[in-house]
Amino acid sequence: LQVDLPTVGEHDVLVKILAAPINPSDINMIQGTYAILPDLPAVGGNEGVGQIMEIGSKVKSLKLGDWILPKDAGLGTWRTEAVVAEDAVISLAKDIPLLCAATLGVNPCTAWRMLSDFEELKPGDSVIQNAANSGVGQAVIQIAASRGIKTINVIRDRPEFTQLSDRLKAIGATHVIREEELRRPEMKELFKTCQKPKLALNGVGGKSATELLRHLQYGGSMVTYGGMAKQPVIVPVSALIFKDVKVKGFWITQWKKNHSNDVRAFRTMLDELCGLIRKGKLTAPVCAELGLQDYRKALNAALQPFTSAKQVLIM
Repeated sequence: LQVDLPTVGEHDVLVKILAAPINPSDINMIQGTYAILPDLPAVGGNEGVGQIMEIGSKVKSLKLGDWILPKDAGLGTWRTEAVVAEDAVISLAKDIPLLCAATLGVNPCTAWRMLSDFEELKPGDSVIQNAANSGVGQAVIQIAASRGIKTINVIRDRPEFTQLSDRLKAIGATHVIREEELRRPEMKELFKTCQKPKLALNGVGGKSATELLRHLQYGGSMVTYGGMAKQPVIVPVSALIFKDVKVKGFWITQWKKNHSNDVRAFRTMLDELCGLIRKGKLTAPVCAELGLQDYRKALNAALQPFTSAKQVLIM
């Protein structure tokens, strides 16, 4: 679909989109089940990296050739070009790989904030998470490893479990276990070599979330950022009374809204993440690159269960 672009206003920039991934939140937005729904007709895509091709006369924070990320959800990145307001985007270092840049704004930022904002974690502490092979899960593993924090990573059983486990350990996972193992006595053996976690990260919900809670140490926190099982989080009364656990939610879009007037907070996070990328301590998830014209194929692939690669549209 070809559409005419509006004129670049004095506070606007013309952006050429370079690459944009397909995330679960993008699918939810199309389905009408996401917390933010744009006015129709709309362009899909909440994440991606672009390059500044033209700037308005009063633009101060950006220059020609800069790479940029959307500051917030709803920008519509599944297109080749867009005219957007200067304050809708933030500049990004150009010396990181394209796929790292394209997938930086949602999952690594979510992981960084959850590891930073809910518990005071120090080297030797541990974190337990489900959906460990997701984009957020892989970022959690790597960021935690860079801070000396151990991770207990829970994934669903599957034919290629061993290969996936090896891949997660290669990027820094301390332990990788199947969902079913959470309910077994062998977990006691694991905790002989690893502290009980202060923090649990839940991207699934349902029974999986309840099992994470059972392994938290006294006073620990469980943070829910997703609900792939489409089942409610059930919290045992005993966990609240006798273990004093804290149960919270996190949404990176809300964090960005809350900090919309504090560019430094976003900039500090991006700078640290880019630093990890440069050192080889944070890599992009496994990606399947497709041209924008193959968007149907990419969307269909993103909807498949046990998807091992993030679909990225290359413009």
